[in-house]
Amino acid sequence: MIIWLNGRLVDSSAARISPFDRGLLVGDGVFETLRVYGGVPFAWRRHLERLEHSAAGLGIETPPSGALRDASEAVIAANGLGEARLRITVTGGDGPPGTSRSGARPTVLIVAVPFEPWKPTVDVVIVPWSRNEGSAVAGLKTVSYAENVRALAYAEERGAGEAVFPNTRGELCEATGSNLFVVRDGVLRTPPASAGCLLGVTRALILEVCPDAGVRVSDGDLAPDDLRACDEAFLSSTTREVHPIARVDGMKLPSAPGAVSSRVAEAYRALVERNVDP
Repeated sequence: MIIWLNGRLVDSSAARISPFDRGLLVGDGVFETLRVYGGVPFAWRRHLERLEHSAAGLGIETPPSGALRDASEAVIAANGLGEARLRITVTGGDGPPGTSRSGARPTVLIVAVPFEPWKPTVDVVIVPWSRNEGSAVAGLKTVSYAENVRALAYAEERGAGEAVFPNTRGELCEATGSNLFVVRDGVLRTPPASAGCLLGVTRALILEVCPDAGVRVSDGDLAPDDLRACDEAFLSSTTREVHPIARVDGMKLPSAPGAVSSRVAEAYRALVERNVDP
């Protein structure tokens, strides 16, 4: 595998990151994952804007978008990839083994791997741990994923494929790597930014295509029982797109996919096919 590391292409077997890198030592870093269709990264502008927003939240300087685009395309081409998953990671660079920053140059790592399709539906569980909607990193896409790793392991131990977090107020927040949507009486709802969730690029695009798809959207907080008692539900992410939920905490939902989920999925796929950078 050929990757991009700090300004050049390198074989992954020869790539080396400093043992003093802050991304490794203290989770001081941000990242974005993009879906690649036909060799082209989808929704580049939105993903790079979010990368810059997350980096600014941590005080990390990112390379110019144009330089990251050139590097990403070089990685995709070097690996001969068409349908792929692209990840751009930027960390705080080398620093002392503590929390203080040294002003080092950021580490930039870009990796692309073949895309592996998800199963048609997914089961989820609501985990007993909460997201802190008031956290300093709420809404930022950081490399500090230990909480997500633990939650996903909890879900997998129970035969599920994704974990859903409540927040400290007991409202539904998000899953470990995706946003949540529920449908009740034909109305689509998703946790708002105030719930503490990361505002996904796919989430935003779904909300934008809903009016033309004839799907009604309602704002407002969601309780765990809103998911357990809904008519249908789905997860959204760059790689999942619109991924129907079949079971919640072991209980089967009425339909997966449901009529609304299917309309949203069709509208989203149509967007992907007509506009590579919406």
